[in-house]
Amino acid sequence: MIKPQGNSKKSKIYRYLWLLVLCLSFLLVPVLEKLAAQMPFPPPAVIENNANLGARIQRTMGLLAASTPAERRQVRILFYGQSITEQDWWKEVAQDLKQRFPNADLIVENRAIGGFAAPILIRPSEHDLYPFYPDLLIFHVYGGGEDYEAIIANVRRRTTSEILLHSDHIDWIPTGSSDDPEQVKRYEWHNTHSTKWLPELADKYGCEIAEIREPWRQYLKDNRLQPQQLLSDSIHLNDWGNFLLAAFIKPHLRYNPNSPQTSQQDLVKTYTVGSDVQWQDGKLVLEFEGNRVDAIADRTFKGSPASGNITVDGKKPSEFPELYSITRPSVAIGVGWPAIIQVSNQKPLIVEDWKAVITEINSDASKFKFDVVGSKTGYDGSGTNDKMFVSNSGRVVIEPKNWWLQNSYDYSKQLTPKGFEITWQVKPMFVDSYLAPQITDSSREYPTTLAQNLSNSKHILEIIPETDGKVPIKAIRVYRPAYIPDAKPSL
Repeated sequence: MIKPQGNSKKSKIYRYLWLLVLCLSFLLVPVLEKLAAQMPFPPPAVIENNANLGARIQRTMGLLAASTPAERRQVRILFYGQSITEQDWWKEVAQDLKQRFPNADLIVENRAIGGFAAPILIRPSEHDLYPFYPDLLIFHVYGGGEDYEAIIANVRRRTTSEILLHSDHIDWIPTGSSDDPEQVKRYEWHNTHSTKWLPELADKYGCEIAEIREPWRQYLKDNRLQPQQLLSDSIHLNDWGNFLLAAFIKPHLRYNPNSPQTSQQDLVKTYTVGSDVQWQDGKLVLEFEGNRVDAIADRTFKGSPASGNITVDGKKPSEFPELYSITRPSVAIGVGWPAIIQVSNQKPLIVEDWKAVITEINSDASKFKFDVVGSKTGYDGSGTNDKMFVSNSGRVVIEPKNWWLQNSYDYSKQLTPKGFEITWQVKPMFVDSYLAPQITDSSREYPTTLAQNLSNSKHILEIIPETDGKVPIKAIRVYRPAYIPDAKPSL
């Protein structure tokens, strides 16, 4: 628009009109941008030959589909990976499930850690993934094929979780002979990783695979887009990219009663009390094979319930050292990363809270000293970040490579002060005594984990009432992870 010149009356009128148009344009821009943001993005083409979509996650989808207003099945879903998994697309997927299966009792968490490729993520997965024991794991991570496979093998060995993997989106496309050779090499690696390596891994471990790379490429072509138009930087997704990734994942999350039965669907069995298992001689006894056993509360029980003593193979669950989990340590300053990415132990744990207190530290956190204190154990030793630390009780072990304070400083440039505390907890994956939970919603299922992370073998569960009365248990549910003889070991 050309700004009018001169001092005539007509020129003044034009000037005022010009100013009015200018002001209106400033007012309309945010309105138009907001309207544009609310407009739906073009949907991707319908996936052809989609009869098998979701075939390998049908136990989870069957639980969702079987939920009714009177019988709300509990379903646990975990999103795990790095920064792409942290982005908002997962919320759209979760919301879609809640809308399509409104009667399901959904527990959905995202424990992804930005920047943690497979060789790093495998360490905090000990805190985040296996103790959560999801019905469905939705997983994506970059780098480290051996460690990537080790995580999947661990999930298969240590849980009955169904797994949905998705491949890598398109962030760059070659344009010709002047392309950077390293960029081309990276592009080809992601092509092979997504369309060959990941499908082969999915076949090996019985995982659902959402191959999004080729559909993403086709979407760009169909809509005459460049990869950058779906990104917020060189790799991360903007609103459009989040929409597209969710659109590619959602078709796999469907119930298909015609899908062939898979071995994963037989790994969780429910034994109804009164038909499959009986109270005899004043106790409930169940021989089972697996690494986890839950009690499902009897929601119809009226009266004063009795609590029940729990034993597995003649021992209290608390006597099994492997039935304790360590939570992910708290974050470092200025980042969302845990300050210690893995804490382990050499001696049996007890349920308590822990902290590591920084007592001396240099400016870039490359050298520091610390004390470790347990809420029950008390002061348990001091150490430095450059040496293997084993606490006096043996309940805390920290390897030098698992300190993440210097990495956090290098990224955020924020100092970690003397006195800074890093906290974590030891939690039980068991109960020694079953006490029926308070039933606040008669349509929900109320499971209590009696023991989790047992050896994946044969066991004998016994429940004995502590007092006169009935222990109101409707069913016992047993989880038996798949045995994979050629799986890569934990790292």
